[in-house]
Amino acid sequence: MRVVLALGGNAMTAPDGSATPAAQIAAVEVAMTAAARLVAAGHELVITHGNGPQVGNLLVKNELAAHVVPPVPLDWCGAQTQGTLGFTILDALDDALAATGTRRPVAAIVTRTLVDRDDPGFTHPTKPIGRYLSHAQAQPMIDHGQVWQDRGEKGWRRVVASPEPLEVLDVPALLTLLEAGHVVVAAGGGGIPVVRDAAGRLRGVEAVIDKDLTAALLARTIGADVLVIATDVDHAAVDWGTPTQRDLGRVTVSQLRAHAADGQFASGSMGPKVDAAIRFVAGGGPRSVITSLTHITDAVEGSFGTVVDPD
Repeated sequence: MRVVLALGGNAMTAPDGSATPAAQIAAVEVAMTAAARLVAAGHELVITHGNGPQVGNLLVKNELAAHVVPPVPLDWCGAQTQGTLGFTILDALDDALAATGTRRPVAAIVTRTLVDRDDPGFTHPTKPIGRYLSHAQAQPMIDHGQVWQDRGEKGWRRVVASPEPLEVLDVPALLTLLEAGHVVVAAGGGGIPVVRDAAGRLRGVEAVIDKDLTAALLARTIGADVLVIATDVDHAAVDWGTPTQRDLGRVTVSQLRAHAADGQFASGSMGPKVDAAIRFVAGGGPRSVITSLTHITDAVEGSFGTVVDPD
C-alpha cells in the first residue's frame, strides 16, 4: 500500500520535551525503527513531520539576536527545519532499514505549501507561537514588523496567521522519487507557506500551517491508501481524563464528526489530528488511523488504533 505517515512533534524530541540535538537524534531513531518496519513489509512510504520545538528554538535565537541581526522569517525557519530534520530522518532511516535487511533509497524534499494570500489570518493573526516575553523584550521584534499581543500576567506573545493549506506544490518531485522506489520525507511542519502575488509569482509568507491538515492534503493528492497519524497514545478517546473515558476503535467519518462536534477533542492536541483523519477519508481516501508509533504496522492493516472508514 501507499502510506503517508504523519509524525507529531513528540516523535522529534525526548519524552521530557527536550529538543537538544542529541535528544532529537535519539527520538528520530526510535521513530524510524517503526517506519522501517512498514517499508520492510513492502509498503510505499511518505513521511511528514512536525517541527514545532525546532522552530521554537529558532524563534528564541531571533529574540536574543534581534538587536544585532534581523529576525529570520517563519518561512525561512520552516525551510531550515525541513533540511535539518530531513537529513536527521534520512540518516536514522538508512540505519533502521539496514537493520531489517531492507535496501531502499531515501530522500527528503524541501516542500512548499500554497496558501491564499487573502486568508483572513493574515489581517487578523490568531495563532500564538514562541515564548511569553515582557513588552520591553518583545519591542525589538515588534519594531521588525512582528505582531505581538498582551496576554496579561503571562506577558506578551507573538501571533501569526495559520492559513488553510491549498496545494502541496512539490508533489511532482515527490511522485517521481516515490515511483523510482524511494522512501520520501516531505512537507515537514505543514510545508513552507507560500502565496502567489498579483503577478502570479510565488513568495514565502510569515505563517504556520497545521502539519496534520497538510498531511491529509498530501495523502489525498498522491493517492495514498492510508494516512497514519502517529501520536503518543494508542487511540483517540472520548471523555478524556474522566471515569467514563472510552477509546475509539473503528469509526466512520460521521461518527467521528459527531464526537468532534460535541467538543471531545482539544484544539491544541487531538483536535487537528481528528480533523485531518476526517478530511482524508471524506475527500476520498480509503482509511485513516490515529495511533502510537509502536503500532503503526498494525494500523496500516486497519487492525489497531482509531481507524476511520468512509460512511
